Amino acid sequence: MCGIVGIVSTTNVNQTLYDALTVLQHRGQDAAGIVTFQDERFFLRKDNGLVRDVFRTRHMRRLVGNVGIGHIRYPTAGSSSSAEAQPFYVNSPYGITLAHNGNLTNADDLNEDLFRTDLRHINTNSDSEVLLNVFAHELQKLGKLNPTKEEIFAAVAAVHERCRGAYAAIAMITGYGIVGFRDPNGIRPVCYGVRKTEEGEEYMIASESVALRAAGFTLVRDIAPGEAVYIETDGTLYTRQCARQPRLIPCIFEHVYFARPDSIIDQVSVYKARLRMGETLAEKVLRENPHHDIDVVMPIPDTSRTSAMQMAHRLGVKFREGFIKNRYIGRTFIMPGQTLRKKSVRQKLNPIDLEFKGKNVMLVDDSIVRGTTCKEIVQMAREAGANKVFFASAAPPVRYPNVYGIDMPAASELIAHDRSIEQVRELIGADWLLYQDLPDLISSVSDVNPDIDGWECSVFDGYYVTGDIDATYLARLESQRGDDSQALNNAGNDAGSGNGIIDLYNDED
Repeated sequence: MCGIVGIVSTTNVNQTLYDALTVLQHRGQDAAGIVTFQDERFFLRKDNGLVRDVFRTRHMRRLVGNVGIGHIRYPTAGSSSSAEAQPFYVNSPYGITLAHNGNLTNADDLNEDLFRTDLRHINTNSDSEVLLNVFAHELQKLGKLNPTKEEIFAAVAAVHERCRGAYAAIAMITGYGIVGFRDPNGIRPVCYGVRKTEEGEEYMIASESVALRAAGFTLVRDIAPGEAVYIETDGTLYTRQCARQPRLIPCIFEHVYFARPDSIIDQVSVYKARLRMGETLAEKVLRENPHHDIDVVMPIPDTSRTSAMQMAHRLGVKFREGFIKNRYIGRTFIMPGQTLRKKSVRQKLNPIDLEFKGKNVMLVDDSIVRGTTCKEIVQMAREAGANKVFFASAAPPVRYPNVYGIDMPAASELIAHDRSIEQVRELIGADWLLYQDLPDLISSVSDVNPDIDGWECSVFDGYYVTGDIDATYLARLESQRGDDSQALNNAGNDAGSGNGIIDLYNDED
């Protein structure tokens, strides 16, 4: 999962891009990058690390220009090399950079076609570079010295014909502007907003609405599935539906875990959705155990706080903060490597013993994926003196791999895969384990936007909406997945040199 942002402004965009990426930092902590444009040149800075660590004052000063895009990343399959930090760049045609969130399910086939037919070379293992080269090739095929909006939209339409999977992307074309587009199923989120100034209208495209609001932009709407939004450098905006049969089937896991609660995605408030998740969890408790002996409900900070609060309210029991979170430790689910995830759990959370001693505690988390975190937390609750430790997941059991950009490609890593709920309960050491029912989860997010045609729930039900995933694909994906040591040891520095159109730099800090 990644975060993307693009801005066309009347003043320098470097600071606004930086601020937007910090707001989107929850979507990835592995790498960050910004590229801006001025005087027929791109200025790029990208590297491994958090936004605050990648960009120093000297970097920001070199990121000049009124147009730019940014990206924050976490690796979806193995490598955490800075060579795969985004945005990516290709010099032909025009000079194009691209930032991408999602995953192409036919990336291997596209890579082969790009080499043998399109005569393009892919320099990394990233499907984002594949997406960039497909877009660049389709734009180049049109053979126009000065591309118009018609040619740009035609290139996006060709991308939709060739690429399968999930993608929300922002591309910047030298001297012309930025174009944001979304896959025909609308799996990954992306929206755009406007900010009015004395000099004219400025536009931002971003993964989540919270990035717009933090920068003073007003949300216009989400980019529709299959749609492209093209913003010229003078601030003129055009939109076009570029897919033949678009349908809105967004990823439901955005509302469960990834998105910030103050975001609105596809007209659905993430905060309200999580409130309803807590409500339906409470209803399930009352159905299965109306005479429950829960003394207190506690969230696992931070994502589950909203659901836990509403669950406690509905059950009529106390809500307490039993764990204090170290704000300087990253989100364990999106850390690159299982060893690092496990080690960080106790560094990240510290129990308040007096809230646990002698009590029957219901712990609430947004989901249970690998089981690393919840097993450690259950043990911590017992060590703090809890009488009984119950555990509730605001999401159903995660049983299947994800192929659309979430780091769940190996079924063997999922604690609920081929296991019953009772078996999972024994593994995590809880006295009672409660999962959200999938229909209840869907109902929690479905009563706002009638244009939503369905939800991408593959991690729960094994149904892949793109229709191109089979057992052979999943087995190949798992075999390609690097182990933790490869993911953490592939560190390196990007190398680049000026070539008359782009200024790449990655100096030592």
